[in-house]
Amino acid sequence: MTDTIFVLNGPNLNLLGLREPEIYGSTTLDEIAGMLEDRARDLGVQVDVRQSNHEGHLVDWLHEAQADGVKAVLLNAGAYTHTSIALLDAIRSITTPVIEVHLSDPAKRESFRHHSFVGMGAVKCVQGLGAQSYIVALEAAAAL
Repeated sequence: MTDTIFVLNGPNLNLLGLREPEIYGSTTLDEIAGMLEDRARDLGVQVDVRQSNHEGHLVDWLHEAQADGVKAVLLNAGAYTHTSIALLDAIRSITTPVIEVHLSDPAKRESFRHHSFVGMGAVKCVQGLGAQSYIVALEAAAAL
């Protein structure tokens, strides 16, 4: 049976490619999903890519990852990274490893983005590499 890795994307990431391309790049979320599926095949894993603008969906999907025995979760929580204690609690409530992902480098952006609740529970953070951040995170997750 092939290991599955959840790739969970938070608010506004459905607008990638259109939203502030000078910060987030011009690659769409669908294009990132395709890149991940290609790389996952090479790594012998499967990816399940999801996006929601609703915090509770992300919490539910983290719980689902644990219940389903998922190998790891890549989580780009968008703005919830900096605000959501609920996501931190969900990450801490499961044993499935979570890798935090960011297209940009939050440390080089507005000061409110310098704090990460997700990072307080994640086993690793990959940031600042644009769409390639997801690939690097997938490779790290596959190696777990």
